[in-house]
Amino acid sequence: MSVNICVFGDSIAFGKYDPCGGWAARLAEFLEARCLAKKGDEFFVYNLSISGNHTGDILARFETELKPRFSEKREWVVVFAVGLNDSAVVHSKNDNWVGFGEFQENIKKLIGLADGFSDKIVFVGPTSPDYQIVDPMPWDLDKSYREAEVKKYDAALRDICQKYEVGYIPLYEKFIANDHKKLLHDGAHPNSAGHQLIFETVRDHLLEQKII
Repeated sequence: MSVNICVFGDSIAFGKYDPCGGWAARLAEFLEARCLAKKGDEFFVYNLSISGNHTGDILARFETELKPRFSEKREWVVVFAVGLNDSAVVHSKNDNWVGFGEFQENIKKLIGLADGFSDKIVFVGPTSPDYQIVDPMPWDLDKSYREAEVKKYDAALRDICQKYEVGYIPLYEKFIANDHKKLLHDGAHPNSAGHQLIFETVRDHLLEQKII
């Protein structure tokens, strides 16, 4: 059997600042090695993440990205890694990058769209930034990550996933428990150790849920 895993996310999901290509690339490597060793199911990981994307961006391109790849001869898994960019405070408009209500609606719409392709939908929650560094962000002084906002958006994501019975993988507390500042490259993006932790967490969830 062939299974396609499509990952939609931001720069963290894209693998920025990880020489190994990020957690999605590590997942692909793990699945390829397992297939070669056991000659079992084939898994193809398509990382369709783009740096700077938030839920609105992903919503706008989701079907365009997925339809050309879709085949009913394969099983499909859709993974969304979202929330951190949406939660960012934009000083010039005195609001979040994606308003809280809009974020919630976007998550519901993404679930609805993904449900047309797969019954295996998983959301990966945001990691924990180093707020002393990213308030404001050194690379964009008009934006800040703030603890209350990140936690608020993460909690909403978790609650919606529970309501719609789709997978949710929490990363925020996992990063805190593993001394998150040592897992970050620049206060927001994970370093190699951070991506390894995300990969292991995502891998374990997918195994426990018998998705892989």
